Amino acid sequence: MQHNVLILDFGSQYTQLIARRVRELNIFCEIFPFNHFPDDLSSYKAVILSGSPYSVRAEDAPHPDLSQIRGKFPLLAVCYGAQYLAHFNGGEVAPSNIREYGRANLSFIKDDESFLDEVALNSQVWMSHSDTIKKLPTNGIRLASTKDVENAAFRIEGETTYAIQFHPEVYHSTDGKQILENFLVKIAEVPQNFTPNAFVEDCVKELKEKVKDDKVVLGLSGGVDSTVAAVLLHKAIRKNLYCIFVNNGLLRKNEFENVLHQYKDMGLNVKGVDASDRFLAALDGIEEPEAKRKAIGRVFIEVFDDEAHRIEDVKWLAQGTIYPDVIESVSVKGPSATIKSHHNVGGLPDYMKLQIVEPLRMLFKDEVRKVGKTLGIDPELLGRHPFPGPGLSIRILGAITPEKVRILQEVDAVFINGLKEHGLYDKVWQAGAILLPVNSVGVMGDERTYEKVVALRAVESTDGMTADWVHLPYEFLMKISNEIINKVKGVNRVVYDISSKPPATIEWE
Repeated sequence: MQHNVLILDFGSQYTQLIARRVRELNIFCEIFPFNHFPDDLSSYKAVILSGSPYSVRAEDAPHPDLSQIRGKFPLLAVCYGAQYLAHFNGGEVAPSNIREYGRANLSFIKDDESFLDEVALNSQVWMSHSDTIKKLPTNGIRLASTKDVENAAFRIEGETTYAIQFHPEVYHSTDGKQILENFLVKIAEVPQNFTPNAFVEDCVKELKEKVKDDKVVLGLSGGVDSTVAAVLLHKAIRKNLYCIFVNNGLLRKNEFENVLHQYKDMGLNVKGVDASDRFLAALDGIEEPEAKRKAIGRVFIEVFDDEAHRIEDVKWLAQGTIYPDVIESVSVKGPSATIKSHHNVGGLPDYMKLQIVEPLRMLFKDEVRKVGKTLGIDPELLGRHPFPGPGLSIRILGAITPEKVRILQEVDAVFINGLKEHGLYDKVWQAGAILLPVNSVGVMGDERTYEKVVALRAVESTDGMTADWVHLPYEFLMKISNEIINKVKGVNRVVYDISSKPPATIEWE
């Protein structure tokens, strides 16, 4: 697979969205920290510089080495990237008289510029910066302005270098996708060949070459990612794939049995392993979210190691890691800060002899579903909501106990089944319940109660990088709340989470 587009991350909250918009053009791209990108750039055809929370005028501002990029590749600099090109190349960046944030409209567009083809005058763009470019860099040519930003877009004469002080990747920029297409397809001539069919063909070929006749063990979760990974591997290596589904004691109600039944007729070699006690013992007394994730990750590895030793000559451990897992687990000075660690990112401990294979490592969630559809996987399975690897442990705030797990399993079952019964499940990207570490006073049957509070969470999203809360009908919420309180012993209050991501995350831990 050709890399095609390199995105250098300077820490912008929108960097992942740039990648999403590029992928929507059927163009493959990768995100790297500005200070740690590949030495060999021969397979790339264009480079994009992201925005940043930093000011180019600050002493600790990110300073990329663009010597192997500038003038050698088509380059698009967004926001901070644009200001960087100006500030250090004969231009001037100064504080704005007013903070330039939010919607603006293009009041000037230079004629006959392919970069802005099919972009209309007054087109809405999204600004997000407190500095502005007062003077263009050497050989800079102004391409577009807004009422308050004279140098909203420019190019550098003699190079295929373009820069904009707004964000084309957000939906608020109405012609943002067109601008990206103009740059990548018309100017950089990047091929639009990143399709689900092409991915399956390339991935199966790469898996055959990488794994050869070796045996692979894969941890199935019942979710979309591990299922698609399993089918891809099965397509490549057939009988040499050994799937293991581990019950960590933190699954949804009856999920262990249901998932095993689900895979029964898919032709996959699946073994169920009940390690509930082992996981719950490892979590005993742990309250801090990251500590929970690390404990679960450690036990997952131990369980896989134990099971792998029961398979003669197994060489590989396959995982359903996807691109947001990788992005969110990267943390270097400057680029997007670590939000949370993932149990399936970061390699294996030295004592394990297995190598890792991750067929989906470069895909976003919606792309995984498209690949699954191409592979002929049951639409009902592909439409299943994402479920966190650490399971209900990160939906139980504070310490984990078997009783808390029981309560949350019952609450979750009422909520999810209710969504399905009322035709709301497929309108929601992810839903679940959270058990809060507080009790509240209530009255049941003329008696005072002092029991648990649960929060319901339902969001709509494309890939999990951003999400909005879903406006579920009041009548539905009322019915579910009553059903939970009446049916689940230990709960006397239900609340609904109306936070979006950002600033909140989808999960609470």
